[in-house]
Amino acid sequence: MRKTGDMGRVPRNRKNSDSLVLLRRPLQLLGDLTVLTIAFIASYLPMVNVRLDEFYLDLALLQAPLVVLIQFSMLYLFGVYGIIWRYISLGDLKPFLKAATASALILLFLRFFAYEVLTPVWKVPVSSILIDTALGFGGLLVLRVLRRAVYETGIGSHDADVRTGRASVSTLVIGAGRLGAIAVKEILAEKDSGIDIKGFIDDDVAKVGGRVGGVKVLGTTDDLPRLVSDMEIAQVVIAIGQVNATDIRRILDSCRKLDLRARILPSIGEIAGGTVEVNRVRDVEIEDLLGREEVILEEDRLTGFLSDRVILVTGAGGSIGSELVRQCLRYGPKKILLVERAEFLLFEIDREIRKLPLTTEVVPVLGDVGDRQRMTEIFSAHHPEVVFHAAAHKHVPLMETNVTEAIKNNVLASRVLGEVAGETGVRDFVLISTDKAVNPTSIMGASKRAAEIVLQSLNERFETNYIAVRFGNVLGSAGSVVPIFKDQIRNGGPVTVTDSQMTRYFMTMPEAARLVMHAGVLGEQGEIFVLDMGRPVKILELAEDLIRLSGFEPYTDVDIVFTGVRKGEKLFEELEISGEHLLLTRHPKIFIGKIANHDRNEVEIVIDRLSHAVQGSDCYEIRRILAEFITESRLGEDEGFSH
Repeated sequence: MRKTGDMGRVPRNRKNSDSLVLLRRPLQLLGDLTVLTIAFIASYLPMVNVRLDEFYLDLALLQAPLVVLIQFSMLYLFGVYGIIWRYISLGDLKPFLKAATASALILLFLRFFAYEVLTPVWKVPVSSILIDTALGFGGLLVLRVLRRAVYETGIGSHDADVRTGRASVSTLVIGAGRLGAIAVKEILAEKDSGIDIKGFIDDDVAKVGGRVGGVKVLGTTDDLPRLVSDMEIAQVVIAIGQVNATDIRRILDSCRKLDLRARILPSIGEIAGGTVEVNRVRDVEIEDLLGREEVILEEDRLTGFLSDRVILVTGAGGSIGSELVRQCLRYGPKKILLVERAEFLLFEIDREIRKLPLTTEVVPVLGDVGDRQRMTEIFSAHHPEVVFHAAAHKHVPLMETNVTEAIKNNVLASRVLGEVAGETGVRDFVLISTDKAVNPTSIMGASKRAAEIVLQSLNERFETNYIAVRFGNVLGSAGSVVPIFKDQIRNGGPVTVTDSQMTRYFMTMPEAARLVMHAGVLGEQGEIFVLDMGRPVKILELAEDLIRLSGFEPYTDVDIVFTGVRKGEKLFEELEISGEHLLLTRHPKIFIGKIANHDRNEVEIVIDRLSHAVQGSDCYEIRRILAEFITESRLGEDEGFSH
């Protein structure tokens, strides 16, 4: 599998890297050779090796070069010199043990079976082999542990103010588990972190009084007020590997009462994914309060789906499209086509991607997905194998007043793109749909439902595997509620909420993109996938949380006003339509919505009627057609017509 950049790039040949390490660290090489040589000579000392009656120094000196050469070769072969000594841990014992075992076995083999190769003078006694292995490799480990201890003592011995030139913030770390231990080690090693760690707090009372990584566990969260007062703490850092939203809210409430800044560390999943470093402390974000679980992916299947393929992403400069591009690059596609009609957005995503050390060819393509000639040129020139169709108009109120553009872009352009994909032999075509397509009450939702039906119809005409993926609102996407709320808070309010009872499903952008890709792996022609969107979130609670995270109190510092539900909006979104059944897939967060296909001829007739209505700018006719065609919709109820 080919990887790209820091997003999952496969390192170059390890042996070459280890060779460079040896060249850069002559003192380490000299130290290791010295330890191994002394250990071997010591194995001949009668006081160490009780099986010898005298010290055979001449023999030991004669045999030492061969023994040390074998041992050093095994250390090199098993990658010991690729380990950074200042971060050595228990997990790094394996290469040492493998090298020790291999070198001992080689010496034993030479002792008993290589009679024709070695003269008796080169045969090392079994007792010396065993003693030397224990002393030599044990000595190498001790040498590295001592170096790390000296390094960390040097870090701790200097005041943070001297190292950084600025005052460090007195900090308590909440969570004395695995993530907390790793994070503290990295923060202490970072000379300019600006964080002065005073201790841990952990609600596991068994840990209180103990030490983790040399830092004491001072108490539980109940002790926070006392510790803040006694130690003049200015902030806490949440470092809990599987923290839930309830715990974060509880900690934030305590911090607000104590006038403390609360920050958080990235999760183990984010660190493992290579998106962030373990010591990158950040402020608590709204995503942390939603309690979304880490998305577990079948990496091998995704690799087979995307690696060394030609991928095309429409709407590549948008929120979802750009995140799909970033996620796809982790799996090393051969080429990725960035299709976007907004020049500036295309420029931005292309510039971002080109900063990465890629092996993937990146092709920025300016064009409208509804332009059949342009799309045919692109598909014929580059032969994409996988298409992610993210280009769409998605803003509900705007589409209510721009009906023809909604149909033109979301329905007719999707048909054009889907037909071109089928005609040019695209293997997989994934449409990004929405939960608003369920029992739609808006033009936007109805247009996306119509696009799903079009795709199912195309699946009967072409060999291409067409699927659609539905999910809810994406946090932080352009035009979504969170950026709007943040902007209103920055301006001093008020924050506008349509209705106190309105709820929505939310996902993070990385989560949505990963599940879309995974649905593409699972798809088997014409299916509509529904993503697990967790629990619905009250928009009012979302607004209140964002105000508090910004350091203000709702209704006191920043007011919230209610504007009323706008045309086409629902108070709550639905997960399935009438007559639809959700079936399980291999992935616990992806379901199949079994929806009866529309007659292919009927679909063609309806799409032609919509096309004529768009050409005539007949918004009333478009609504009437959609209301009749999408039988589960409630689109025409207030216009005096319905199905």
